[in-house]
Amino acid sequence: MHIHRTWATRLGSGLGLAAALAWPPGANAQSASDIDQLKNEISELRQSYEARIQALERRLQQLQQAAPPPAAAAEAPAAPPATATAPSASAFNPAVSLILNGTYANLSQDPARYRLQGFMPSGGEVGPGKRSFQLGESELGLAATIDPTFSGHLTFSLTGDDSVSVEEAVFERQGLFDGATLKGGRFLSSIGYLNSQHAHAWDFVDAPLAYQAFFGGPLKTDGLHLHWLAPTERFIELGAEIGSGATFPGNDTGRNGIGSAAVFAHLGDDIGDSASWRAGLSYLRQRAEDRRYEDLDANGDDHGASFSGHSRTWVADAIYKWAPGGNATRENLKLQGEYFRRTEDGSLSQGTALGDYRSTQSGWYVQAVYQFMPQWRVGARYDRLDSGSPRIGLVDNGTLAAADLPVLQGAKPSRSTLMVDYSLSEFSRFRLQLASDRSRADATDRQLFLQYIMSLGAHGAHSF
Repeated sequence: MHIHRTWATRLGSGLGLAAALAWPPGANAQSASDIDQLKNEISELRQSYEARIQALERRLQQLQQAAPPPAAAAEAPAAPPATATAPSASAFNPAVSLILNGTYANLSQDPARYRLQGFMPSGGEVGPGKRSFQLGESELGLAATIDPTFSGHLTFSLTGDDSVSVEEAVFERQGLFDGATLKGGRFLSSIGYLNSQHAHAWDFVDAPLAYQAFFGGPLKTDGLHLHWLAPTERFIELGAEIGSGATFPGNDTGRNGIGSAAVFAHLGDDIGDSASWRAGLSYLRQRAEDRRYEDLDANGDDHGASFSGHSRTWVADAIYKWAPGGNATRENLKLQGEYFRRTEDGSLSQGTALGDYRSTQSGWYVQAVYQFMPQWRVGARYDRLDSGSPRIGLVDNGTLAAADLPVLQGAKPSRSTLMVDYSLSEFSRFRLQLASDRSRADATDRQLFLQYIMSLGAHGAHSF
């Protein structure tokens, strides 16, 4: 308080001195009344400044009285940890995602009589599905961090016939060592290119014929997966998987130990600023015991046969992507293809009859998808399979005629497909697909599909 008053006094004295110095030489001739008037003005100015300073001092005192006491202020830093605890706890709540998928199908052939000629049925072939409107495979996913070491996700598959199955149920440990990731549970195998992708990420309504023939749909593994990403400028990935081998081309043998094993390698790189590529090679080995399938004999009677032995599958895959300047939002092109080759050795039994069985079968597809403007894409795909000429001991020794195993008679199924789709946003897509399916032995199926795919909730980015 004293400081402010001293400053005001000095200010008043300074003003008086300035007025005296500024007084002209003839000031002595001025009347006494002029001098008194000047003194009064200086006094009024001093009082005005002192009043303003006192008002400011009172305001400062009021603010100090309204402030919390020092003890309370010292406790204030304790609040942030409580606030920080809430987001930390909520970070462990699962992120929920839902994919809605449905189609309308117009098919020239009865889908109930569909079968893939020349290939032992897996029991998982979906073929073209049903006619008219139907729900496709929708997905419900949950994902969260488990602790600082592990994360996990669960994906349910919801089909139009009101059945629910577990698509994936995985725990994951990244950074096991430099560049390594460990997964355990049920997962989509990383062999090939398309297998690890969920159905809503496909560029066509259905999977290529090779996936239906060799795996009965995407291959799922119950087991362990380990892959390593090399610390190099070029993309190099090596991995291995082991599992129960309970899914086609294996089956549930009821044995202890490992029923399936797979290894894979992927290599990729950029080509300038606008293009990139990836190529891979995978190998899968599985064991089957009494893997049964159903068929019709030469008289049209229902019967089945069973295979026991080993199945070995090689898959080679390649993909090329192009977008001007690396910006794929307006225009981009994707070329993709895979080649499958499977060898099976063992025995085939029908009733009490038993004979050797060996087959070498192959298949491939190639497809191109071009986004010619934002939101619009067109695509074309060609599939082809070759069942080869299997060696069937029961036919070679005369126990059965080839007509008694009609589904195993040699064939080269193929299919040609065109599609156009429109995406209002990254969360919704509508697709029109036309196909000429020649995978049956007796007829060509002309197919028209309309599809919708809707993504709700949190959903991770898709792989390359």
